Amino acid sequence: MSIIIAPSILSANFAKLQEEVDSVCGSADSIHVDVMDGHFVPNVSFGAPVLKNVQCALPLDVHLMVKNPKDRFDEFLALGVANITFHAEVVEGTEQRMELIEYLHEKGCKAGIALNPNTPLEAVEDVLGSVDLLLIMSVEPGFGGQAFIEDVLTKVCAARSANPDLMIQMDGGITDETAGACIAAGANNLVSGSFIFGAPDRTLAVESLRTAS
Repeated sequence: MSIIIAPSILSANFAKLQEEVDSVCGSADSIHVDVMDGHFVPNVSFGAPVLKNVQCALPLDVHLMVKNPKDRFDEFLALGVANITFHAEVVEGTEQRMELIEYLHEKGCKAGIALNPNTPLEAVEDVLGSVDLLLIMSVEPGFGGQAFIEDVLTKVCAARSANPDLMIQMDGGITDETAGACIAAGANNLVSGSFIFGAPDRTLAVESLRTAS
């Protein structure tokens, strides 16, 4: 199973965002975009206007940490993003979740669903056969640079056992010291912000995650 590495630009220097993105484009597989509304999570981050002026050949993977995800879909779909992930905690009904998933698929975009550390896997079993990606948070969402929560690895193992072909993404506290356990548990898509953008050699940092054991 190939391992996808997605640098999170939440940890990039926004004063030179294009340069920061360029520094990972040759080694990473996608660019992870964390969008926060100050309501679902206490912090606020950027929206689509910031991305309009960033040139990158890598697919954009948007993680919506917002209370009303569908209200934000179109601004990112207009940029041609590859994937949009919304949180299970804010869209709880199966019918409502399927409506969002089908809308994204109709627009040619992949759909993901995310779980906070304390949300059980059972909470999304209703749509795991329909989404393209399951994001299991390994920190509480809202701030970068937090410590990795090891307990979520049990959830990753269970998700992989029940869904052998599903893209399972992990986000939060991913470093060369935690990536190996994530991969061993069954994750095949690792989001990392501080570890990559805080490294003097971003290419080396990306590869250290991809080959962690």
